[in-house]
Amino acid sequence: MKAMPDDIQGAADTVIEVTIASHYRFVEMVGAVADQLTQLAGFEAENADWVGLAVRESIVNAIKHGNQLDISKPVQVRFQLTDEKLIVVVRDRGQGFDADHLADPRDPENLLNPNGRGIFYMRTFMDTVEFLPHQQGGLEVRMVKYRPTSQARSNGSSASHSRSRD
Repeated sequence: MKAMPDDIQGAADTVIEVTIASHYRFVEMVGAVADQLTQLAGFEAENADWVGLAVRESIVNAIKHGNQLDISKPVQVRFQLTDEKLIVVVRDRGQGFDADHLADPRDPENLLNPNGRGIFYMRTFMDTVEFLPHQQGGLEVRMVKYRPTSQARSNGSSASHSRSRD
């Protein structure tokens, strides 16, 4: 595992904000930002790949389900990298939904259904996922992935994650 470079550790939070039109052509561009931040943060390659998948899925959901493919409605993405975690917030301009009432894609009757996998992936690969109505309209998906702890980095271990609350 790669440790965070000494010249970056302990620095002020890094915040990157991106606003895109609701078009699939921008998904990979924003996903590349996630990939760079997970690498910078010292995530192992497999965890970095899963974080990238969760971010891409949340953007696709914002474009398709939230903004209904309306290119005039923006998707805002905010990445915040701290010493403890990576926070990703994706906001659409849709009507929102109740995430607690989604069908489980692992249920036998849903196994062949191509829908419903994105949120399952987000919940599986991120440490926390919240779906929050935005005060100015739309929905925010707030995802957190805790970074490998400083102790784990210094010991060469990657199994430990800090689980402090936001």
